[in-house]
Amino acid sequence: MNPSITIRKMDVDDVNEVISIAATSTLNPWSRNMFLEEIAHPHSGCFLIDIEEERRTAFPAGFICFRHIGEESELFNVCVHPRYRRKGLGRRLMAFYIDFCGQKGVKKIFLEVSPLNLPAIHLYHSFAFQEAGRRKGFYQGNHEAILMER
Repeated sequence: MNPSITIRKMDVDDVNEVISIAATSTLNPWSRNMFLEEIAHPHSGCFLIDIEEERRTAFPAGFICFRHIGEESELFNVCVHPRYRRKGLGRRLMAFYIDFCGQKGVKKIFLEVSPLNLPAIHLYHSFAFQEAGRRKGFYQGNHEAILMER
């Protein structure tokens, strides 16, 4: 049986689960306060991808957070729980984000990614993102980031 998958707006009650997902995969995991501030920001989009398997209650399997202002958007954070990676959920979140940006009239999208995160880089390339530069010391003041744009 295929799981039921939905994307919905994140709210304050989701933050504890989101923090545990974020802690599994990032060089700079966001704090509870960072998620709360982003949810409250008027130009922010924070969404969850929920999965429901075999008549169980739906639960967050990943999330995406971004901001859009005028014709530009920046992807801040996207993450899928390790149990659900390589199942197309990251691709679904990115497709949702690209579609959202298109509906808002966004013309340029930016993001930063670690050069060590090859699966993410491959995913972003598949959505026509190109390297636009490097940011030294971006992650924890020590690790470089690739700046990408679409």
